[in-house]
Amino acid sequence: MRHASAGEPNLNPAKDEQRPLDDLGIEQSHSVGRALAVLKVSPDAIISSPLLRAKQTAEIVAGEIGQKGKIAIEDALRPGAAFEQFEQVLARYKGKDAILVVGHNPSMTEFLNQMLTGEPSEAIEFKKAALARVDKDGSGPAVLKWCMPPKVVRALQQDSASKSRPKTVSK
Repeated sequence: MRHASAGEPNLNPAKDEQRPLDDLGIEQSHSVGRALAVLKVSPDAIISSPLLRAKQTAEIVAGEIGQKGKIAIEDALRPGAAFEQFEQVLARYKGKDAILVVGHNPSMTEFLNQMLTGEPSEAIEFKKAALARVDKDGSGPAVLKWCMPPKVVRALQQDSASKSRPKTVSK
């Protein structure tokens, strides 16, 4: 997953690391969490970049799926990290059946595409608050099961919410 909306980047890199989610980002994170709950996605581990906006995204999503407080922080998910660093993170969690990774672009787009194609590309673009399910067994290529941009996540979450509301009858 790519972190949710956090407004405009700060030109000072140290200050940008502490840039929080904006109101839209908070809403997007809740929508992603609710959509994952509808899909009955329950990761064994949630891993986030140490930057505030990614940690906030991970925390909100974790809360929505009942896994608050189970977030690991990995420097290899910082913006600009190398694919080899990402692979090392995955290797540390290889005993887990499912993990949720929250990071930044351009890294998350590059990581996703390289897992799928074996080489850097931009075949699939990861927008803010986008989510993808990728299955990877052993050293073979990864398989993309689904990819949801924020609009699809929001529609899925809203559809589920409307179905769970009691119907009113007019007389």
